[in-house]
Amino acid sequence: MTHVSIRQRIALELHRQLVREQQEKHPLRQLFWECTLRCNLRCRHCGSDCHISSSVRDMPFGDFRKVLLRVSENYDPHRIMVVLTGGEPLLRDDLESCGRAVYGMGFPWGLVSNGVLLTPRRIDALLSSGLHSATVSLDGFCQDHEWMRGVKGCFRQASEAVGILAAEPSVKFDVVTCVNNRNYGSLDEFKDWLVSLGLKSWRLFTVFPAGRGAADPDLQLGNERFRGLMDFIARVRKEGKIMASYGCEGFLGEYEGRVRDHLYTCQAGLSVASVLADGSISACPSIRYGSRQGNIFRDDFIDVWENRFGLYRDRSWMKTGKCAGCKWFRYCEGNGMHLRDDSGELLLCHLDRLV
Repeated sequence: MTHVSIRQRIALELHRQLVREQQEKHPLRQLFWECTLRCNLRCRHCGSDCHISSSVRDMPFGDFRKVLLRVSENYDPHRIMVVLTGGEPLLRDDLESCGRAVYGMGFPWGLVSNGVLLTPRRIDALLSSGLHSATVSLDGFCQDHEWMRGVKGCFRQASEAVGILAAEPSVKFDVVTCVNNRNYGSLDEFKDWLVSLGLKSWRLFTVFPAGRGAADPDLQLGNERFRGLMDFIARVRKEGKIMASYGCEGFLGEYEGRVRDHLYTCQAGLSVASVLADGSISACPSIRYGSRQGNIFRDDFIDVWENRFGLYRDRSWMKTGKCAGCKWFRYCEGNGMHLRDDSGELLLCHLDRLV
């Protein structure tokens, strides 16, 4: 990898001290609720078993409400963002009433959606229910997006939702784009189009080699294109027309401080927790290895959050294999937890991609 400046190294050392404090105090700041496993798209990179119908029923809000009550008894709910995710959360007919109840308990809440069901009427209903933030997936122009998402017509629906939400000042809103070999060449044009919609925040990510994504060469950027993506994001940020950023995964060496609003930390188990569709208490919903630390139907959420998640708060166990002799381990700490397989082995090192 190339040179990390003295200024970057000082920033990384200061950030490392903040991470140590987080590991000790683990302040809960973001709580995901996987409120359904049903989905109305067929995304080619999705590693889940989401379908329009699911063998795991939607969790009744009353069960999740008990978790929120325990959380509000122990922490300040105004400082904890509740994020409704899935599957596709908008397949729940009661989503607005769920959001209204979350908001009524003092929690800001947000939504992660594919945008297909975000009609103007639905957006108005969500805003009336206290919606605080939203993320919509949009993977390029029509052909590229629908190739990725597997359903014709979904681009028009999602892009209309993006235009509406981008113009709504009361909502913290961003678009997330999966960069792959198909849409890589049109990123500049797509960026200009997003700017024309009024979008202010744009997150880009890449598919890690797991599940269906691992076997699809169209999804996996080579090293040259991965570095090119980092250069693109850094350039767009300097332009200032839209705030682009790379997803939260992965320590990026010389690009730290240049392609995100923050330096790298995997916040899973430090400030981020999840309640999955079957009641499992996890960290980030994307994680496989070591994810489930308990279950809300048999365990107290607060006890689990305070006293478990040891794999996440002391990551020295990751310093094996290729990580054992890496001089950047003190900042990376073994990469994102979602980049570990079922046995805890590292699937992907971002530094290897920046050679």
